Amino acid sequence: MKVFISWSGDLSHKVAVVLRDWLPSVIQTLKPYVSSEDIDKGARWSLDIASELDQSSFGILCVTKENVTAPWLNFEAGALSKSIDKSKVCPFLFRIKRSEVEGPILQYQSTIYENEDTFKLLKSINDACDSDGISETQLEKTYQVWWSQLKNNLDSIEDIESVSLSETDENITPGDDYVSGILEELLELSRTNQKLLRNPESILPFDYFDYLYRKLENRSDKEGGRHSGLIEVDEAAFQAMIKRYRELLRFIDKSRKDPNVDQDYLGDLTTQIRRVDDHMKYLIKGLDLRLPTSLYDDFELEY
Repeated sequence: MKVFISWSGDLSHKVAVVLRDWLPSVIQTLKPYVSSEDIDKGARWSLDIASELDQSSFGILCVTKENVTAPWLNFEAGALSKSIDKSKVCPFLFRIKRSEVEGPILQYQSTIYENEDTFKLLKSINDACDSDGISETQLEKTYQVWWSQLKNNLDSIEDIESVSLSETDENITPGDDYVSGILEELLELSRTNQKLLRNPESILPFDYFDYLYRKLENRSDKEGGRHSGLIEVDEAAFQAMIKRYRELLRFIDKSRKDPNVDQDYLGDLTTQIRRVDDHMKYLIKGLDLRLPTSLYDDFELEY
């Protein structure tokens, strides 16, 4: 199961990386995602993040005193809650009290960085895994083994005196056109995905597909073929198939004169093979194939 870990600022980023590396140790089926660590080189990071937001089944927001009001963190929180159930979005409070949290993040059930509360977070994630999760007994045992490593890694993170923006935010204030443009692009991608799921015709109208079909059909006519939907049918190939069918029927007809052949079995075989007649009639009529009548004059196939 994919877990999207959101961060904003240097301290929050360090917490996100620690959680990313630690979570699969407790629940092996988890695939945590942290934007700075998991975007392929050369990829458009905004598209990559939007895709991960849509695919994730659980979201963790790494909240610190420095980023509690950060617009980027709140944006990803909103995007996650639109893609998945709000109960599966959890702020992870690191060196900040619940009473200090403000803004949209207040609507989510948060987790305080302490042993018991962090275990509740792992239990919620495990429940979201459904059949890929582990038993609660196994979860508790595994968690207690790995808790000390998480605590050591998080406790070793130095305090940050002032907000240190991530490399994508460096020297940029939340109101700058650059950040606004990126947020708008991601919002538009999210809106498009939601519209496509709710009402596909609003983005991919029927008239457009009808236009594509007619365009392909016209091209096929010029090239000497026919289209059924988007599949081109070659008349020569269809003609060869009918010839083979005629040869088969001719062979059966000759076999009727052979005293060594079981005629009852041959009769049943003929009945089964002649059931193909109706299918051929349907294809020839539906595809408007112009085949010479000499192909099926034998054996009285009335196409």
